[in-house]
Parts: sequence; C-alpha cells; structure tokens
Amino acid sequence: ARDENSDIKCFLITHGLGVDVISLNGKWQLMNSNSSVSVSAEVPGCVHTTLQRQGFISDPYYRFNDLAYRWISLDNWTYTTSFSVPSHVRGKGKAVLVFEGVDTVSTISLNGLTIGKTDNMFRRYDFDVTGLLKDEENVLQVWIMSAVTYASQRSHAHTEYRVPPDCPPPVQKGECHVNFIRKAQSSFSWDWGPSFPTLGIWKGTIIAKQINITCKTLFLLYSCPCSLYPDSKHSSWTVEVELFFDVFVASKGLVHLSIPLLQSEAEFQLSLTPGQSKNVSLWWPFGHGEQFLYYLTIDVSLEGGETFNVAFRTVELVQEPIPSSPGLSFYFRINGKPIFLKGSNWIPVHAFQDQVTTDMITILLRSAQKANMNALRVWGGGVYEQDIFYSLCDMYGIMIWQDFMFACALYPTEKDFIQTVREEVTQQVRRLKSHPSVVIWSGNNENEAAIATDWFNIPVAARPLYVKDYVHLYVENIRDIVLQEDSTRPFLVSSPTNGVESEKEGWVAKDPYDPHYGDTHFYSYYKDCWDWTAFPRTRFASEYGFQSWPSLSTLSKVSVSSDWDFSSNFSAHRQHHEDGNQQMLKQAELHYILPNSTDPLQKYRDTIYITQVMQAQCVKIQTEFYRRSRSDIVEGKGHTMGTLYWQLNDIWQGPSWSSVEFGGKWKMLHYWATDFYAPILSAGVEDKGDLLIYGVSDSHSEKHNVKAKVRCTLVFQHSISALLTQCGNCTRRSCIVTFHLSSPEGQMISPHNHIFLSSPRYAEGLQKPNITFTVKDTGIVQNFFVTLHCSFPAVYVWLDVDNIPGHFDVNGFLMLSKKSTVIFGAWRPTTAEEITSNLHITSLRDVY
Repeated sequence: ARDENSDIKCFLITHGLGVDVISLNGKWQLMNSNSSVSVSAEVPGCVHTTLQRQGFISDPYYRFNDLAYRWISLDNWTYTTSFSVPSHVRGKGKAVLVFEGVDTVSTISLNGLTIGKTDNMFRRYDFDVTGLLKDEENVLQVWIMSAVTYASQRSHAHTEYRVPPDCPPPVQKGECHVNFIRKAQSSFSWDWGPSFPTLGIWKGTIIAKQINITCKTLFLLYSCPCSLYPDSKHSSWTVEVELFFDVFVASKGLVHLSIPLLQSEAEFQLSLTPGQSKNVSLWWPFGHGEQFLYYLTIDVSLEGGETFNVAFRTVELVQEPIPSSPGLSFYFRINGKPIFLKGSNWIPVHAFQDQVTTDMITILLRSAQKANMNALRVWGGGVYEQDIFYSLCDMYGIMIWQDFMFACALYPTEKDFIQTVREEVTQQVRRLKSHPSVVIWSGNNENEAAIATDWFNIPVAARPLYVKDYVHLYVENIRDIVLQEDSTRPFLVSSPTNGVESEKEGWVAKDPYDPHYGDTHFYSYYKDCWDWTAFPRTRFASEYGFQSWPSLSTLSKVSVSSDWDFSSNFSAHRQHHEDGNQQMLKQAELHYILPNSTDPLQKYRDTIYITQVMQAQCVKIQTEFYRRSRSDIVEGKGHTMGTLYWQLNDIWQGPSWSSVEFGGKWKMLHYWATDFYAPILSAGVEDKGDLLIYGVSDSHSEKHNVKAKVRCTLVFQHSISALLTQCGNCTRRSCIVTFHLSSPEGQMISPHNHIFLSSPRYAEGLQKPNITFTVKDTGIVQNFFVTLHCSFPAVYVWLDVDNIPGHFDVNGFLMLSKKSTVIFGAWRPTTAEEITSNLHITSLRDVY
C-alpha cells in the first residue's frame, strides 16, 4: 500500500515458515545516467517496458524500432524506491534483502551504503541488511550497468586468448560479446529474434525478516530403489524431501510429512519407511497414461504447513549396443517403458520477460499438447522458464529436456565467472528437480559441435586450450554440481552429442553429428526436402526445421502497408537468417508455382501462404521419416527414438522456424503436427517404384490388427504403375494417393494422409476450386461450424480469420469432396458474423 501523502511505501507483511516477508514490488522510480529520463516504473519489470508504458517510446517491436531504441541498452539506469519497516520487524533476528532476479549487472545500495553487486540474470541474490534498516524512510537503489558495455569490457579484459564468437552475423543486427555475461544469450540477437539487451529488476524483490529458524528452500526427489521397472502394484517408492534451513537461534521442532491419498506419513525423517509403502499411480508422458500428482503436506512445528505436488516416475537414458548396428542406442525409458519423444524446441516467449503472462505460456503448452507432443526442449540460449511453465508441463504430461543457458559460443573460465555459474546451476537444479516433467539436463547447445567442427577457425595448436576450458566449465563444474544435486536424471554435456562416446573421446567427439550415437541437429535448406533419403537416419533428432513467414494479421500489428512486400526493407530487416527469404522461395519453387497475383497485397498474402505450405510439407516428410525409422536399421543406422523439430514458438513477429506465431496463432505446420505426431500414424513413401505405407504406433502393446486403406482420387496425382492401372484414368500428374489405417471392423485409427508422386507445380487438371462458405454457431460456447463448398477438389485449403484468436479443428487440408465442415474454437467471445467478415480461404490453385 502507499500513503497518498507520502512517497514512503508501507507494505503488507506476510508470515510463513519462520519469516516475515515484506514485498518491495510495485512502484519504483527509474532514471537514466544523465537524468534526462525519469519515470515511474513497475517492479518486476524492465526499462524498455517501463518506457513504453509511460509513453516515452512506442512498441519496441514496431517496424525498425529494435534499431531506433538501441540507445536504451547502451545507457546505464537506476531504480530507486523508498519504504518503511514496522518496529517489530526491525527487532531481533536477521533481515535479508532478496532479489529473485536482476537483469543483469548491478550495484545495490541501501540508505547510501553499498550492500552488494549482481552479475547473473539467472541467480537469486540474498543480501544481509540486519542493522541497516531505519525507523522511518529507507532508500533502496539498484544501479544497472549496460549489459552491452559490460560484456565488451569483460571481453577486452580477457587478453590471453580470444573467446569466440566476438559478434553475431551482420544480418542479425545484434550486439557483441554476449558470451561474457550471464544473461539470455538471445537477448543480444539471434537468427529468429531481435537484439534487445534488456535491463531491469525482472523478478520479485522482498525483505525477509528471519526469526529463529527459517525454511529457506524445499526440494522433492522421488525414486524407486527396489525395482528398475516399476509398476503401480508391485513397487516400493522413496520420497526424499530436502529442507534447507537458516538457523539463527538454537531451536527444536518437528517435521511431519503426509501424503493423504497414499495414507503415508512420517515424522522426524525425510524418507517414507518401507513399511508405509502403498501402491502408487505413476506419472506418465502425455499419450502414455495419466499424469497423477499427489499432494504432499509438510508441517514444521509452530510454523504451519505447506502443500506440494509430488509424482512418481523413473527416467533412464538408454545408451547400449544395438544388434546389426555400430554405435549405441539413445532413447528414454520412462517407468521401464521405451518412449518415443515427439515435440519441439522452446525459445523465450518474449524479449521482455516481464511481459510473459501465465496465459501466454498456457496457450503455447496447450497448443503443444493438442499437437500430440509429449516433449519440449528448453533451448540453452534463452532463460530457465517460470515455475508455472514446469507446473503446467507436470499437469499436461510434457517431458522437458532442460538445457543450461549456454549456446553457440565458447565461454570464459575465470574464477568469478565459474563461481557465478556454479551458484546459478545449483539454484536452478534445486528449483526444478522436483518436477516430474523434467527428464534430462543438458549442459549447452551446440558448443561441443562448435569446437569439433571448428566453427570459429581455432588454430590446431590452440585447440587443446579450448577443449580444456570446455571440460572445466561443463564437466568439472556444471556436471559435477548436477550429479551432486540430482541423482534421478541423466545429464548430457551438450546437444548434439555422441553421449557416452563423446565422454570416451574426452568430451569433445571427432564428429558429434555421428548418427550412430546420441542426438543430432540437421538443417538443409537448398536440397529438396521431399527427398527423404537425404535425411540422417539418426538415433534422436533434437533439432531440424524450415522457415516460414507468419500470417499478415500477425505482421500487421508491427508494420504498415508499404512493408507488405517480400522485397521491402521491412521484409529484409525482419529476416535475421542469412538468405532466409530466398531459401524459403527456392525450396517452395521446387514443388509449387510461386504466387503471381497482380494485386500486391494478395501476392504478399499468397507468398506467406506458400512459405507455410513449404514448411509444413518439409517438416512432415522429415518427421514421418524419423518416426518410421524407429524400428529400422538400414546400413547400420536407425532406431530413431525422438523428434524435436525447431521450433515451437516465436519471440516476435517475423520469419522463423516456428509452428506457432507470436501471439499464439497456429501456422499450417502446427495443424499438420497434430497428424504426423498422432499416436497411430500411417506414413507413405515411394521407393524404387513401389508405394510403401508404414504403420507407426506409440502403443506399448506388441501389435495392432489393422488394414491399410488406399484411395486414389482424381485430382492431380496418383500412385505407382500397378496402382495407376487399378485407379483407371490416373497419371502421376493428375492424381493424389490418400490413405489411412483402420481396424478390422472398419474404424479409422490413424489420421488421413496423402502422398504426391510428382510435384504439385506440374499438376494436370487442377482447377480453381471456387470455395464458398457459411458460418454457424455450434451451440457450444465460442465454437462455430464453418461449412465449405467447392466446385473442384482443393489442395491445402487454408482458413484464416485474421485477428480473431483461436484455432480450427483441421486446417491446411485436402478437400476432395464438394462439401466439408470444420470447427473454429475462439479464445474470446465472437459471433458468426464477425468470423464471416474476417475469414480468408486460400488453396494451392488460388495463388497462381
């Protein structure tokens, strides 16, 4: 609360587990280095957000503002607040000023005295302020140094040898030396995002008055020591509760633990005794079982109780010999069952973390689950996500591959850098290890590959020095801490990596992309993505993908009509991947006729559409290849057990590899992912003149009794010679082959799928479908029937309702009958009339 007649804050005090907590969140003052800017600021928050909210700048994402507002990150800024503390809080006991997150390099003073410094965005900082609090006004200042300036100074001070890379590629329009600061590496720019080296107090700030004995942190571990392959009926489990205390006065107390649903409880001990074992329901990844979460109550005497979720599951990363194949397997075994990981890679939701809301995270995670994903990789160039992210993943059954925040660079190993990293890793592992969704830790993104394949042109004589630094940082420090803090999960030093083979080779393998081991990252933009034989038959595909542009409704929020051209300055500026726009069009042109409308706006819309068609088809072909390679060993390669395409989400409105646009709108790729990640999939390929249809299942049962139904529809493609003859008047260019799997009773058990036997650009007889539509309320809140009618079969029918948030049950589909009905689920109140006035329908034949 704030006294209207005073600038001094008077705070509500909360009490729990031995501590009085005074929140310092709320209104602060923000000033730049020369006092030319002085505004009221919200904490948690950041400078850019504050300046926008105060009207000092417009939307930083708008057009070219990432360059126009570069000055903000080059300046130093000071946050100031005043507050009072009640007398009983100033009394006996220890007072601690806690910053959950400062971005990034700061000097903190209380009442004119410097009490500490920060240099790591990913750490919590505690400062002892016992005896420094005044009776009335207390003044707290946080001076934040430009991250760009700091990184540059640290880099130039490192004179013994260079630590590359110095700067990002010019196309990214970013800042230099980000590897010298413990901050989101993508904040200095990336190939899918802007350069906004943020400054601010990005998480909460409190004063904690600790009385006698204070429970600082609590962590839950759960294991099944008695059985390697547990089930809910015949296993005993151990719940290990770690309580970390600050003790100021000798105290006696009682800890009482209880899980009511299991009728289990214990006192004076942090493990349930074997005699109290009950049958438990296991936590399973989405698609493989329920995500059962138990309530664990912890009572510390005299302080009341706390309730936490606890789940039971085991995880193993299996790397063992495979018959008829050199190398080792690489797959996850959850609760004793091999699980094929289906998912994507997660990047920061926003350049300004204070603007990330629970709704934004929920929409993205629900979108992932709706696409039948069971895993996400939290990529190492961003941030360790909010608590709510991991809690929702626990609920949704989404397994998390958790990178530590190091990416695409080498890093210094000075003592102070190592020390802050050690504290960062310790805090993050302790924070996250009680989440069943987190199934693996990984030390970095692509840094083993950077050394092994010489990204940075390191002289041969100097290479041992860099390998030594690499091992020191990731093995002797990060890995060492993780193994001490968490014995329940596997740890990989890097991604991609050869896993245990990399370890045998001194932690930097000769070829970290070797498909016989570990995981791989694979990108190829100019080769024909329809040629599935060009993909590596890897053990685990943890990165692969193709770019596309987001919809016009998404782009229009940060652009003007003169920008809506592929050759505009805006289109070039927004593309941060070298030759990215040309790569998209070149790949699309291999199989589709590029848009040629004489209406500039229509051509722009159509070009966006064709990039999304290309992306969806390319990722579909590659993903289906990996899924059907699960049981194959071909030339010693195969047994693929995971696909995480790059990338799920966007950080701003621009071209990228994402399947979900900034704001939550699904691209065509995401709609297609719901099918190619279906629990049961039919996948067709042409190989040496034969049509092969694979049945792929995630089920743990040995067999499915299925039929493959193949249908040849007279559109513009067909099947191979024998099938063509059976279909009648079909040629490769005039017919398309569609198929699905069904049960012996005729029930469809896989989504519809299709295969082209020639490029659609050479299609014969494909005519404009002349699609019309009607919209009608379904009677279910915010759900609407959209009924389509066409004159001719339509390929890749795409429905777009501009700025009405929501998604269709199907989209980007083949319309092979004259009538089809889809459902649109809106995320806000709307009407059939609004949808009708905003709906755009495009098919492949409409763009030329």
